[in-house]
Amino acid sequence: MDNKYPDGLPNPQRLGAILTIAFGITMAVLDGAIANVALPTIARDLSASPAESIWVVNSYQISIIISLLPMSFIGDIVGYRRVYQVGLVLFCLTSVFCALSTSLEMLMLARVLQGFGGAALMSVNIALIRLIYPKRFLGRGMGINSFVVAVSSAAGPTVAAAVLSVASWKWLFLINVPIGMISLALALKYLPPNLKKSIGQRFDIPSAIMNALFFGLLIAAITGFSQGQPLTIVSVELVAVVIVGFFFVRRQLSMGFPLLPVDLLRIPIFSLSMGTSVSSFIAQMLALVSLPFFLQTVLDRSEVATGLLLTPWPLATMIAAPLSGYLLERFHAGLLGGVGLGIFACGLFGLVLLPHNPSDFDIVWRMALCGFGFGIFQTPNNHTIISSAPRDRSGGASGMLGTARLLGQSVGAALVALMFNMFHDNGTHASLILAGSFAVVAAVVSSLRVTQPRVD
Repeated sequence: MDNKYPDGLPNPQRLGAILTIAFGITMAVLDGAIANVALPTIARDLSASPAESIWVVNSYQISIIISLLPMSFIGDIVGYRRVYQVGLVLFCLTSVFCALSTSLEMLMLARVLQGFGGAALMSVNIALIRLIYPKRFLGRGMGINSFVVAVSSAAGPTVAAAVLSVASWKWLFLINVPIGMISLALALKYLPPNLKKSIGQRFDIPSAIMNALFFGLLIAAITGFSQGQPLTIVSVELVAVVIVGFFFVRRQLSMGFPLLPVDLLRIPIFSLSMGTSVSSFIAQMLALVSLPFFLQTVLDRSEVATGLLLTPWPLATMIAAPLSGYLLERFHAGLLGGVGLGIFACGLFGLVLLPHNPSDFDIVWRMALCGFGFGIFQTPNNHTIISSAPRDRSGGASGMLGTARLLGQSVGAALVALMFNMFHDNGTHASLILAGSFAVVAAVVSSLRVTQPRVD
């Protein structure tokens, strides 16, 4: 079935469709954020050690990253709307499974399955936005999506704390059910079908297996390294990553419709945008993981004060993301991205240069600068990634965008562990310098895109 609206949806269908995306992504992002906060409570209730409870988060993250590209590929074949709707159903059902879990092993299995549902939502949400908005307003759609993600991330700890203060951790998963059901009802009514589908595109099972092995082993190696796993095991995992990766890429290069979209990486502005995306998320994670240690152990701030001091970052991103979407209609994405990353780098280096006994204001304005710069960058970068791909490959581009984010975050978290192992008490300082360096490199790469034709 062809979309009868070749250049976006008319209102009010457009509003209904974007609300569908907003509810679904809010649910998936909130779930990741609130699970982190609830880990100590879950570990105590299920008689698990802190180290074992980490796998409640890791199992979810690994299942998402190994299934993002296959889900987006399936979206290109059967339609992004169908993948999104199935993802909503699966996410709701597995949320109930999580809530009914009575052991850590049962909860981990539920989280793996829930990760597949989350991957279905994340893999095609940007591709759907491309169908929902007219070309001239696509930047606004990307800005709204970034705004929703920032709000959900900022609200996660608060929502988790509020729920845990009055109810069991199980309700952290059960609140997904009404949100998911509302989103599903909207999805059935408002989401558009794909404009066109590629003829001859088939799902390749060996490619999916190689994809799962490659990204699963890579995340396992990165996570193991960050958690102090023996170097022998990490080295074996990395060798396996190289071997699997070689045969995986080789197979993709021989395919007309590759699962790993190596054909899209041949588009200069697409590959440059992917590079800036990975670098920016490495920088973001280096800062956000290391700063709480600095605020609590060095500056002796309380947990509540630490949370409040970190809040200006996502709040500033919430303001900048939709603003950047409007600016994108007038300025080149490479220029906006370079400026945003430059502001981001200034904020990071500003945190490095904090005075010995900083006031709250000293910290707050630097946090806000980081968040504002990241928000100015993210919307045009996401817009470029999705718009530079052919319309019938929007799913692959959307999947690559999500993979870049998760990969960057995983590498950033591992680098924080390395900085603390190497520099001990100065680990946060080293992490912030490294984060600023990644942001500068990303700003330079983003600025190189100005020489490329503007993508509308």
